[in-house]
Amino acid sequence: MHHLLVNFLDINLATGLQVVLLGFIGGVLSGFIGSGGAFFMTPGMMNLGVEGVVAVASNITHKFGKAMVGSRKHGEAGNVDKKLAVFVLGTAVIGIQLAVFIASKLFRGGTGHGAAKGAGANLYISIVFATILLGVALSMLSDLIKTSRQAKGGEGPSTKIADFLARFNLPPMIHFKVADTKVSLWVILAVGIATGYLAGTIGVGGFIGVPAMIYVFGVPTAVAAGTELYLAMFMGAYGALSYAYQGFVDIRLTMLLYLGSLVGIYLGVYGVKVVNEKVIRLVTSLIILLCVFSRMIAIPIYLRQLGYLNLDPGWDLYFNLVSKFFLFASGISGCLVILFYVIRAYRQRRQIQKTLQVASGSPGKRAEISMA
Repeated sequence: MHHLLVNFLDINLATGLQVVLLGFIGGVLSGFIGSGGAFFMTPGMMNLGVEGVVAVASNITHKFGKAMVGSRKHGEAGNVDKKLAVFVLGTAVIGIQLAVFIASKLFRGGTGHGAAKGAGANLYISIVFATILLGVALSMLSDLIKTSRQAKGGEGPSTKIADFLARFNLPPMIHFKVADTKVSLWVILAVGIATGYLAGTIGVGGFIGVPAMIYVFGVPTAVAAGTELYLAMFMGAYGALSYAYQGFVDIRLTMLLYLGSLVGIYLGVYGVKVVNEKVIRLVTSLIILLCVFSRMIAIPIYLRQLGYLNLDPGWDLYFNLVSKFFLFASGISGCLVILFYVIRAYRQRRQIQKTLQVASGSPGKRAEISMA
């Protein structure tokens, strides 16, 4: 049996602060789009020198507590369909277990060519990350452009896939009251495996779970985000235990991520209430594209370490710096956009309250004047 909790990184003050910042930005993005924020935090930790499998393991452990906070806030707003989450979870655990098995084998297995330990797992995680999230981002942008061109109904996401699958009516069909939709059990189970696999491989289940709920199941965006966070609680707990058993969880990284994310998630959840849905999808798509670009820049490092690319090792530093720059640029710019809308909404609400107070006080003032 492996040690359940280990330390993989020599964390100094500068590294610790960067991990806290990763957690804060990831928390804001998580509450805003219901993704869990791992699409930002996992590559961010890898840029700081954390092995990919350890970054995924520590992040999925952190995902449990953060998702619990976020899902509670969405639950208060009526955005969580617990029944749908339970059905997806049924096969998500299978996908998680498959991901843990592959990642641990690649990390510990021999790669030949005198390769650095963990390089194979890092390359595998980076390729899956870039491939899947690039497809998600381009699909979201394409749908956003199409709906924006429509004269009517441009605010909501496309329902073409959901309508197409509904025509087949594959029994049993399950009705979900909160999401107000009816979906085939087989479609739900397939999405569950894909969501679990990606959550276990790159720590990003939400970017399959949320779009699947929106575009495949026909679930409203707010409910999809809330339900994914509720689901992420259980996937995070199961994934954390699975990776901890293999000895890949660095509890210090998890705690540092918590310091930032538990503050950021409240800002993100509030942002969902005040930001137009088209803006949410546009911001999400652009952030993902920048994160994908950041991870692709780092791939030559792992190819060199595996002996597939003949490069001077000194170039690793420059590839990593450029990769880190684009990653933080995407996260910080995304947070600034969200915070702009949050602050603007707060100021508008304060102005309305002041206006109402003045209006309600006017009759009394007039009465005082007339009595004088």
